[in-house]
Amino acid sequence: MKALVTGGGGFIGSNLAARLLADGHSVRVLDNFATGRRENLVDISGDLELVEGDVQSYERVHTAVRGCEVVLHQAAMPSVPRSVQDPLTSNATNVVGTLNVLLASRDCEVRRVVFASSSSIYGHNPALPKQEDQAPAPISPYAVAKLAGEGYCRSFSEVYGLDTVILRYFNVFGPHQDPLSQYSAVIPNFIIAALSGRAPLIFGDGEQTRDFTYIDNTVDATILAMNAEGVTGQVFNVACNERISLNHMLKEITSQLGVELEPIYAEPRVGDVKHSLADISRAREALGYTPTVGFRDGIARTLEWFEQSGSHWVDVAASKM
Repeated sequence: MKALVTGGGGFIGSNLAARLLADGHSVRVLDNFATGRRENLVDISGDLELVEGDVQSYERVHTAVRGCEVVLHQAAMPSVPRSVQDPLTSNATNVVGTLNVLLASRDCEVRRVVFASSSSIYGHNPALPKQEDQAPAPISPYAVAKLAGEGYCRSFSEVYGLDTVILRYFNVFGPHQDPLSQYSAVIPNFIIAALSGRAPLIFGDGEQTRDFTYIDNTVDATILAMNAEGVTGQVFNVACNERISLNHMLKEITSQLGVELEPIYAEPRVGDVKHSLADISRAREALGYTPTVGFRDGIARTLEWFEQSGSHWVDVAASKM
């Protein structure tokens, strides 16, 4: 089978491409490397084809989609803070880009599109755990754009008969996650701080909670969604059903590294939610998804990867201080 991974040079996309190739599939990657990294694809072996381009261009997307059986749409302008700073680009990439992917997939008669959505769409809805039928209450422009992408997926399934499946990822972490962007996710940011011996910055009191999900679990769920039957137009949470505070997460990292660091606390960021926890029963039942890597083991695997390539990251981080 030939699969297109949009955003295949990014953190999740490159891990997904590697798994697909390991499973014997042919993979085409579409990426403009605005946030993805070419280095993420260097060590991947197999039938891999790269198409450079932006999902904001229908023509480029159509070129990438043509001849593929399945499209795994990972391309996005990630980060809640970045979307707050630049909502226009967030909308152009995450909404217009998704619409281009769906249009090209319809026109090329793709079998299925799996769309990477986000737990951020639940926003300020206080109910825990988050269930797929809860009313969305997005706060950030990023969350609004992801919810719009979900709507387009459902529309294309209903109106055009395009098979789409929506996955709401919860706080994914693991190898290939860039720790040096000003918008980098919290776990790689904390890891590099710990490896560099500097105090990590926590926005808020650190008691906010997340359902941190190791990358292998996310990849497993995405591949299951690629082939599951009877799930067209449906949405699924992808997480571990485990609630971890930022303070606890930092203690786990420093404990495994054998260091002691006191964080610096700052005002909460605009657009961030306080608590997040997923109900994953629907994914278990319909997709056969079960998380296989827990939080502690995931941190250990991530630390091992960063320590193996850590000298590069630490040196670059030091040069930016």
